[in-house]
Amino acid sequence: MYEQILIPYDGSDEARRGAEHGIQLAKRLGSTVHALYVIDLPGVPRALSLRDDEEKLRAEYREYGERILGEICEAAESEGVECTTNIRTGSQSDQIVDFAEDEGMDVIVMGSAYRGTLGNLIGGTTDRVVRTATVPVISQRMDMNDL
Repeated sequence: MYEQILIPYDGSDEARRGAEHGIQLAKRLGSTVHALYVIDLPGVPRALSLRDDEEKLRAEYREYGERILGEICEAAESEGVECTTNIRTGSQSDQIVDFAEDEGMDVIVMGSAYRGTLGNLIGGTTDRVVRTATVPVISQRMDMNDL
């Protein structure tokens, strides 16, 4: 059914909840987990004087991504689930959808924060992924009691 499971992960509580669900799903199905961290530095091209700071910031984000993806793979491997890590740069929702398509993922499993009534109208990364992905998306939405 789902042999390749994509778990986008940023270290947040909602992402952790989605990752736990994805790992348990992979364990039951004998699937491989592909943990993905997306570095998103929005903005226009910066002045030459700011580029050094931007490169330092990118390096810090990459280091953080490698660390948290390592934690997810440790959790997966402790459950007997094979895990790979991947880091991409760009818009989070676009990179998640592109990765799923480019790498032949069967499903995306991700968490979603509680945002209240107004947040449900505006939407977030998970909502954009659900609307644009060509593969199934399983989302674990937090509710007010999870805050």
